[in-house]
Order: sequence, then structure tokens, then C-alpha cells
Amino acid sequence: MKALLSLLLLTLILPAHAEEIGQVSTTFRLLSPNDKVVVDAFDDPSVAGVACYVSRAKTGGYKGAVGLAKDPSRFSVACRQIGPISFTKPLPRQEEVFKESASFVFKHVRVVRLVDAKRNTLAYVTYSDKLVDGSPDNAVTAVPVMGQKIPLK
Repeated sequence: MKALLSLLLLTLILPAHAEEIGQVSTTFRLLSPNDKVVVDAFDDPSVAGVACYVSRAKTGGYKGAVGLAKDPSRFSVACRQIGPISFTKPLPRQEEVFKESASFVFKHVRVVRLVDAKRNTLAYVTYSDKLVDGSPDNAVTAVPVMGQKIPLK
């Protein structure tokens, strides 16, 4: 029982995992995979009723086929209310809710949730990081919370 409870608590703390919902080809390559834009979806792990969609460029070619390509640091995010909003816990003012590898070594797509308490709104920003230098490319979206106050830590 304790192990099950520990596993449940661990899943509440970890960033969400995305599911790929589709992709579109952007560059034709004759003998290797095409470059594409991939769209992933994930549910906010601490806010039931909010889902986010992240689009990202994915490099094809031979390097892309074996996972060695350096994907461009260009992302977009759109988060929407998809049902009644409820909170599993009080939220910190800033929390990483999604992280996924964007290259073979040390580069990630990240989504951070920010709480705008004054406007009772959840803002989500996506960006990339690298071991040495991150990218200034980013995108932001917001989900207003109506009819209840966002619980803060």
C-alpha cells in the first residue's frame, strides 16, 4: 500500500508526458525521413481540465532517422480549458509541467506554468534549453480560471 501511495505521489510531482497527436511534413527528402512539425498534447499534472498542445520542428535526414540530428529551437504552445478546472494541490507561482528531449544530447523543450494571481490566470511558456546556451525563441499562452480562486502555495 505504501509503495502504491509513493508511486502516486511521484506521478503528481513529475512533469507531464506528452502524446503525439500528429505531424506535418515540411521538407521533402528523397532517400531519408522528411523534416516535419510534430504536435504533442499533455494534460497539466496539477490542474485537471487543462490540456496543452506543443508544436516543435523535427529534423529529418539520415541524422534525424537515427536520433542524432539537432532539432531547431522553434516551439509553439496552446493551452485550453477542456473540462471543469480543479486543482490537485496548491500551486507554486512557477512550476515546470513538461520537459522532453529535443536532441541527442542536452537539449530539451520545456513548458513552465506561471500563476498570474492578480488576473486569476494560468500562463504557460515554452522554450528550449541546452547545457551551454538556451534559445530565446519562446511562446506563451494563458488559461483564465473563472468561478474559483487559484490555490497558491
